[in-house]
Amino acid sequence: MAKSTIEKVPLLALRGRVVFPDTAPSFDIGRLVSLNAVRYASDGDTYLFVVAQKDAEKEQIVPDDLYSVGVVCKLRQVTRLPGNTVRIFVEGLFRATAVRVEEVEGCMLADIERLETVHSDDRLEEAYFRTSKDMVHEICQTEARISKNAASELELCSDPDQLVNIAGHYLRISVEQKQTLLECSRLIERLKMLDTILNDELEIVRLERKINAMVRQNIDKNQKEYYLREQLKAIHTELGDDEDEKTELERKIKERHMPAEVEEKALKELSRMSKMQTSSPDYNVLRVYIDWLLDLPWAETTEDTKDLKDAVKVLNDDHYGLEKIKERITEYLAVLQLTGGMNAPILCFVGPPGVGKTSIASSIARALGRKFVRMSLGGVKDESEIRGHRKTYVGALPGRIIAGIKTAGTSNPVFLLDEIDKLSSDMRGDPASALLEVLDPAQNSTFRDRYLEVPYDLSKVLFITTANGLDTVPAPLLDRMEVIELNGYTQEEKREIAKRYLVDKRREANGVKKEQLTVTDDAIDEIINGYTLEAGVRNLERNIDAICRKAAVKLASGGVENITVNAGLVSEMLGARRYDRDNFIASDEVGAATGLAWTAVGGTTLTIEVSAMHGKGDILLTGKLGDVMKESARAAISYIRANSQTYGIDSSTFETTDIHIHVPEGATPKDGPSAGITMATAILSAFTGKPVKSSVAMTGEITLRGKVLPIGGLKEKALAAYRVGVKDVIIPADNKKDLEEIPENIREKLHFIPVTDVDAVFKSAIIGI
Repeated sequence: MAKSTIEKVPLLALRGRVVFPDTAPSFDIGRLVSLNAVRYASDGDTYLFVVAQKDAEKEQIVPDDLYSVGVVCKLRQVTRLPGNTVRIFVEGLFRATAVRVEEVEGCMLADIERLETVHSDDRLEEAYFRTSKDMVHEICQTEARISKNAASELELCSDPDQLVNIAGHYLRISVEQKQTLLECSRLIERLKMLDTILNDELEIVRLERKINAMVRQNIDKNQKEYYLREQLKAIHTELGDDEDEKTELERKIKERHMPAEVEEKALKELSRMSKMQTSSPDYNVLRVYIDWLLDLPWAETTEDTKDLKDAVKVLNDDHYGLEKIKERITEYLAVLQLTGGMNAPILCFVGPPGVGKTSIASSIARALGRKFVRMSLGGVKDESEIRGHRKTYVGALPGRIIAGIKTAGTSNPVFLLDEIDKLSSDMRGDPASALLEVLDPAQNSTFRDRYLEVPYDLSKVLFITTANGLDTVPAPLLDRMEVIELNGYTQEEKREIAKRYLVDKRREANGVKKEQLTVTDDAIDEIINGYTLEAGVRNLERNIDAICRKAAVKLASGGVENITVNAGLVSEMLGARRYDRDNFIASDEVGAATGLAWTAVGGTTLTIEVSAMHGKGDILLTGKLGDVMKESARAAISYIRANSQTYGIDSSTFETTDIHIHVPEGATPKDGPSAGITMATAILSAFTGKPVKSSVAMTGEITLRGKVLPIGGLKEKALAAYRVGVKDVIIPADNKKDLEEIPENIREKLHFIPVTDVDAVFKSAIIGI
């Protein structure tokens, strides 16, 4: 940049600010024309021509809206901020005048000429320079708003031109004054202007001193009142009157038996508070902080149930099934009884909605004899919800973990973190990362909330988390939890849950006495089969509630004294059946096969339809399929084409035939590899014209070699097959070990066919293969 005339330098316009040479300012930019200038400079030689805007309020600018004199700056650093804003750091090099400004592709480019400083009378310049230095020294000694670095920079300045530039940068003068100072070429005139500005600034400083002296008189008066109040407190103490606030709080702190570090912190903050006036905002902040330290249960605990039989009885009374959870809690109590103490485990209950994840946590607290706290994590985006805010912020409070402990009143409650898979994050932090310390048994004994600033022991808390699925739970967080899966209920389990809990619960909620309403077993079965399609029992409870309301209307009308609801009366009270199980069991068809799928709400059946038609060999996939499912379909087609002669198909047929694979319910997204063998079966059926057995459902991943790979969620898929009346279920041979998880009564009614390759699938599923 040594030339006096430089062409096409990117121009950056500033609003309400003037940049001087010999300075290194930073500023934020967000306008597109400014962002383009920075981008242009970053891609080139990193030089910018920075000029001030005449009207700071104007958003859209043209060259006439800018001053012609500015500063050529070196772009040193670019930092991206939220909201499409950029913070840049520049170094002012020299003054320049814009000869010509043009806009190219949304960026202003300027042809500039260097503006040199004109020297005249050296002695006169030196005189003005010394005078300015003296005034700068006086201002720096009295002006508190000038930083130490700025004052040092001004004091050490030995060049008159440099002094004008640095003073113009730091002094609080108008944009117009700064621009005039920047545009002036003759050094003697610049120094005169600076002297005038410094004289005005000194007058302002003297007036400020006078005003501060008047304010100090008022402050001295308040301090006198404070001193008298303190004397009055001392007199009351000598007379034996009630103790003052500080003494009372100090006594409470020592009586709470806090950990040594916490007690020291509390007493230190109390000492600070006692030196403040009660009207001070900081006084109230510290008062609330000390109250939090006093209210938290540092040593208070509840005694766990010692008798294992009592705990198991409570769990059995509240919930039917859920054997894995009951077994795990029994193990925990047994170890606790033998060891006398242990770090509480972090349990994660995973399963579809409505299977009792949240309610079992409350029952666990009752079985252990502990307090219960619930915190919903659904939609939580702010990390401060977990860790709290620093107490210096206005309205600051501890996080919801500490707040829950305070609500419980004990340091060992059962703490439920509901819907942990629904956590999200944004610019305010990542709550899932904040939970890592909370849910780590090796770290949570010294959990530090930002508000408390002292460690709190969470190791005695029994944390229980719930989730519908683990896909969205971060791996580090999942690694800290012991996962227990809650699968969907069988029809028999749903019937027992309804008989033991739901009917009585909804009957009582609707004000109906037990002798007034009887719901038979066949009525419950009719509700399960005709009005619900779920893994849990939430919709079952809603339908039972609807029946109780209908019964309440009849009883309140006085027409009957008691009602017995059987299967025939269900449709009268709930309307026509919403689900017909027979619809899922079609007759033997060509090009259609029944698959089994896992969803967040349990298992379901999936019909794969294939149509082969004259064409060019194109493949059409519909039904809102995911990438993995599309890849499974192509793998199935490739296998059948490669082995076409084995199944009596002319290989040239594929070149003149279009294949359309469709999965009904096109509005529902579907993905996963487990439909591979189902697609292969439907494709082979379509090309051979041989029907697929309607009594067969299948699940398994296919490879190009025709191997059948294992899948997940076998229990849910088996329950779905059982619900719709399927007799035979084809599964990968590697999944035989998972059959133990399926209830015995379901295993007895389904015929499972383990296979290792698709040839065995075709022989079991397609008639005539």
